[in-house]
Amino acid sequence: MKVGCVKEIKKHEYRVGMTPENAHAYATSGHHVAIEAGAGLGSGFSDEEYAAMGAVILASADEVWESSDMIVKVKEPLEEEYPKMRENQTVYTYLHLAADRPLTDALLANRVKAVAYETIRDRSGGLPLLKPMSEVAGRLSIQEGAKYLERPMGGMGLLLGGVPGVPRAKVVILGGGVVGTNACKIAVGMGADVTILDKSLERLTYLDDIFGARIQTLYSQDATITQELHKADLVIGAVLIPGAAAPKLIKRAHLAGMKKGSVIVDVAVDQGGCCETTRATYHDDPIFVVDGVVHYCVANMPGAVSRTSTIALTNATIVYGLAIADMGLEAAAKKFAGLLPGINCYGGKLTCKEVADGFGMSYTDPASLI
Repeated sequence: MKVGCVKEIKKHEYRVGMTPENAHAYATSGHHVAIEAGAGLGSGFSDEEYAAMGAVILASADEVWESSDMIVKVKEPLEEEYPKMRENQTVYTYLHLAADRPLTDALLANRVKAVAYETIRDRSGGLPLLKPMSEVAGRLSIQEGAKYLERPMGGMGLLLGGVPGVPRAKVVILGGGVVGTNACKIAVGMGADVTILDKSLERLTYLDDIFGARIQTLYSQDATITQELHKADLVIGAVLIPGAAAPKLIKRAHLAGMKKGSVIVDVAVDQGGCCETTRATYHDDPIFVVDGVVHYCVANMPGAVSRTSTIALTNATIVYGLAIADMGLEAAAKKFAGLLPGINCYGGKLTCKEVADGFGMSYTDPASLI
């Protein structure tokens, strides 16, 4: 198969869909690998490194799109990339279609085989290609939140862990999944006063077993969320419904009761955000203030630590990418059952039920198409 990787064009996105080692894995499996010149520079990988591993360096993204049967990316195709996609081409990347009707329509119109990292499942039902970026985003959320609690950055001027004789900052984490757990690890490590909410009692028990008396676990319901938001200095939005838009747990009305200069880091922004006032921002202008509350809503948070993120992500994506290249998407999806839910669009049909339900569109079971 002809496998291509292009430079990401999303604003301040420095990750790349393939490392030189990944290129070598594809090449040694007999596949032709094309890399856009400069695609890996944001993550510290030179064209020479890719070439040494068996990849062909092409001067432009157009050449890579035109010559490749499968495109391996990090972020969703942007509007200027829509015309480059063609019928029967596999696009293997994060898609987050529940928050992007125009991209959904473009994939369907171009009859693309769209495989979303975030909806591929493992044998236990987990999300193996979302997990590494959720780990990064969860840890980074506390780092960024602590920064924007600083007075010069717009916050109330709090040190997350306090000092002897001074109270620690109150961190409230909405969601106890991978993002929330990793945020919790860093917040506890920095000495914060941490409360984590989730609707799963099983997950709360797990978190209590891990962190013990260092955190407070609470069952997530509207009244409890309201009470905790009003006490919070830093709020981490870490909720996820795989493939679907994030629920709006933080209402505009909540902000009036929150502390002035408190910070919300909405990690769920890729899926539309869990705060009603969320709008996507970028690394060069990451925050905005509503009703005195600082909002950090960068839609590609892991891109800030691009080398760590690229290596972590591609360690997970290469297995499925090689299976698709070796066998074709159809055969690979039959062999690896968890790959089937990763197929979000196929041959002009919408094959992700959560996206179809969210947009009121027709859904087709991908198993019936392959």
